[in-house]
Amino acid sequence: MTVRLTLISPATSEALREVRFDDESPLDPAGTARAEAAAAAIAPPTRAYTSPSLRCRQTARALGLRAEPSAELAGCAMGRWRGQTLDAVAAAEADAVATWLADPTAAPHGGESLRDVRIRVAAWFDALSDPSDGSEHITAVVEPDVIRAAVLHALAAPDEAFWRMDVRPLTALHFTGRAQRWNLRIGSTP
Repeated sequence: MTVRLTLISPATSEALREVRFDDESPLDPAGTARAEAAAAAIAPPTRAYTSPSLRCRQTARALGLRAEPSAELAGCAMGRWRGQTLDAVAAAEADAVATWLADPTAAPHGGESLRDVRIRVAAWFDALSDPSDGSEHITAVVEPDVIRAAVLHALAAPDEAFWRMDVRPLTALHFTGRAQRWNLRIGSTP
């Protein structure tokens, strides 16, 4: 039996538009409207989860999901960079940003490294048990960096490929797995 897992990225928010490290800003009205419009395309899951961030929780709600927040699915903890735009941080700490973008083990912001995010997300994936009747479908609304980490894990790709993926708002990716082996089916906007 296999687990079917769908990961959905959050709808647009001011922080997402401004390329700002999440600061718990809410979805913008257009993002909420798009998520509500997409709700009919979401297959009812057996279980639903969400990253703990406000934008993910609001997206899940707008999609009609009764999702449980999961700390294991949190976005990368950005330490002192939280709430700042990438441009502002790059202007103030150019070398630190360059290191962070080039080295998946670096955490110059005082938060979590991208490798740590990948390890955390991989552990959550691999802890999902095979359903006895084959009917388990899990949906989770998660931060873009969680989706990147999941793809790296499923494909056994190197950590350095993290920044080679663009994750657009309200994009769904579909995974199937069993015995800690995952396959990826590239999805579309719900």
